Order: sequence, then C-alpha cells, then structure tokens
Amino acid sequence: MRSTDRGCGGPDERKRAASGGPGEIHMYIVIIGAGSIGSNLIDLAVDDGNDVVVIESDEERANEVSAEYDCLVLNADATNHGTLQDAEIDRADAVISTTDVDAVNIMVMLLAQEHDVPNLVSVVHDPDNLPVFEKIGVTLIENPQRLIADYLYHSVRYPNVSDFVELDDRTELVELTVTEDAPMNGQVLSTAQEKGRLPEGCLVVALERDGEVQAPKGGTTIRAGDTVTVFTDDATLSDAVAAFTSSQ
Repeated sequence: MRSTDRGCGGPDERKRAASGGPGEIHMYIVIIGAGSIGSNLIDLAVDDGNDVVVIESDEERANEVSAEYDCLVLNADATNHGTLQDAEIDRADAVISTTDVDAVNIMVMLLAQEHDVPNLVSVVHDPDNLPVFEKIGVTLIENPQRLIADYLYHSVRYPNVSDFVELDDRTELVELTVTEDAPMNGQVLSTAQEKGRLPEGCLVVALERDGEVQAPKGGTTIRAGDTVTVFTDDATLSDAVAAFTSSQ
C-alpha cells in the first residue's frame, strides 16, 4: 500500500483544519475509487470543507488525485480490511464506493458495515445485484451510465425540459419554463384541468418566479417566464411539456 498526502498532514490535523465556525457541519468521508464518478465526488466533498480519505488501487490515478486535492489518498486495495483501518474507517461518517465493479463495492460495503459506519453509499451497475446491496442497507446510486443515457435522451426528446428526475419506472419530475404561447400561460391552477389546459395526472409542485421559489396553490396563476416543477407520469409527459411550452 502506498499513501500520498498533500497539504495538512495526517487525518486528525486535516479534521481540525477543516472545522469551520459554529453551525457548520463537516464530515469524515471515505471515498472508494477515483474514476469519473469518484473524482467529481472528491471535488464536491473537499470543496465543501469535509475531511476526505480516498482509496484508489491505480497508482497513476491516485497520484493525480493527491496532486490536485488536499486530502489523504491511499493507493491500495479497498477490499483489504487493513486498508480501511489505515483510512480510519471507525471515524467515518460515510463510506462511498464508486468503483465500476459491483463485487468490489459489495465487499467494501460489508466491511464498512462491520465498523458501524452510519452512511453507506454505493454505485450499482448491474440491477441483478440490487437485492444484495439493499440487504446490506446501502443507499444506492443505480447504474450511473443508464442515468446519463436517460438524461441525454430526454434532452433530445424534450428539449424544453431543463431538468428531470425519474422517480420510478412510470413517474418523474420535470422542470419547464413557461412560454408566451403555452396553453397554461395565464391559467389558474384550480381550473386548468377543468378547462382542458392541464393534463389529468399532472401536478405542479413548485414554481419559481423572479428568483423566488414558492409552493403553488389552487389560486396561483401561471405566467410566461415562470419555471415550474411538474409531477407527471410517462403517459402524459408529452402533454405536460406541451401545456407549459406549447411544444411536444
């Protein structure tokens, strides 16, 4: 095992260095893997002032992370119990496994569970492995490649959707900006469905206007320029997009 560290010395010193003022919450996070997912996670966690330990088996990648981020980087095998002890896993608030091998992620989660780490998070690539992760009690990030593919497809299929969150196989949240010629422009929410302007099954759950986010009520009037977050199912998604942007 090879340890590379930049900046503030050992984990205890970095923990003290990261602590901020009253009310600020900093976590001790162990991140497994520094690939495309792990690197972005490291960037977010370090930038937010957390105490981060990275375990990466590839020496070149480990050196790159060590050179770029102020965190402890262990060039080692995360499925080795000794490696996790070197990472001081007993202190961890969270262990996040981001490797592209489900077997590695499962083993890491099982070892972390033995140390009563309160938050276990892992990427899952093969849906057939979901029951194993769920039995361990892991918070799942299911098939990142599929999530990216879904996002790209929605960007092409519904170009007026600025963001979307798939809740399950049939329902999702979509974010839309209301256009001048949209059927919903100027409509009161409580009567929009009666008038046939808002499809059945659609629910406006949030509205942003002039930089302020509000919870819409029955008497809320939708205006052009509003950004609305709409709960809808796959069957009415196209109609929902058309209602707020006048395009399918």
